[in-house]
Amino acid sequence: MKTWLITGCSSGFGQRLALAAAQRGDRVVATARNVKTIEEMAEPFGGRMITVPLDVTDAAGARAAVAEAVESFGGLDVLVNNAGYGLFGAIEEGTPEEYRPMFEVNVFGLIETTKAALPVLRRSGGTIVNMSSGAGIAGGGGAGYYNAAKFAVEGISEALAGELKPFGVRVLIVEPGPFRTDFLGRSITMAANEMPEYATSSRRHYRETNNGSQAGDPDKAVAVILQAVDADEAPLHLPLGPVAHVIAERKLAAFRSDIDAWRNITIATDFDQP
Repeated sequence: MKTWLITGCSSGFGQRLALAAAQRGDRVVATARNVKTIEEMAEPFGGRMITVPLDVTDAAGARAAVAEAVESFGGLDVLVNNAGYGLFGAIEEGTPEEYRPMFEVNVFGLIETTKAALPVLRRSGGTIVNMSSGAGIAGGGGAGYYNAAKFAVEGISEALAGELKPFGVRVLIVEPGPFRTDFLGRSITMAANEMPEYATSSRRHYRETNNGSQAGDPDKAVAVILQAVDADEAPLHLPLGPVAHVIAERKLAAFRSDIDAWRNITIATDFDQP
């Protein structure tokens, strides 16, 4: 039996992961900014799922949620940093009022929640699951700010994996492709300053035509996440679905092409000499 603390449980992967963990007998601290949106979800599980209000950008709130996990269940085994949302729009279109709050939630909120949980996890071991995206593997036009936030999640996670290995704490970066969650609906903000110069890279049409009809089954994705958390040898990177794997393979091939094309020049040049 594991004890989970999951952020962003009002919808999407956070909600489904909380339900799946509780249904198999684990204990869950489910959190959301508006705790009323998840109270009904917890009722069938009695004391095995408790709900706690948490705005991940509030460091004190993150510490309180971890303390609640320890007080109610005696510890913490799995932290899932799921809370977040996306901003679509070209780089030139975005404004600080639009992209800074997204970084506060997706990046700095993840940092605060992780820091709050680390003293407990370092004592007992466990797993940190950071929800990234195929957008965290490779950048694409019209999603640059969201790419940047998820790239930050990837870098933080890779650094954490090295820092926490001596304590027996594992890090799992989940990189989903398109799945039928609320991501393209309530979890996406469009840059208000739409410029005709970037019409060809706009994600608006993609959002409008794919919201709710993505190919991926989120329940199957959650089953894979549970399997990875339970595995003796879990991967650091976990691309989910065929689209995520295509993104990863294309990124690897493009990176390798760049390295190989300029290898002789970049190695042969004596950079240490004036």
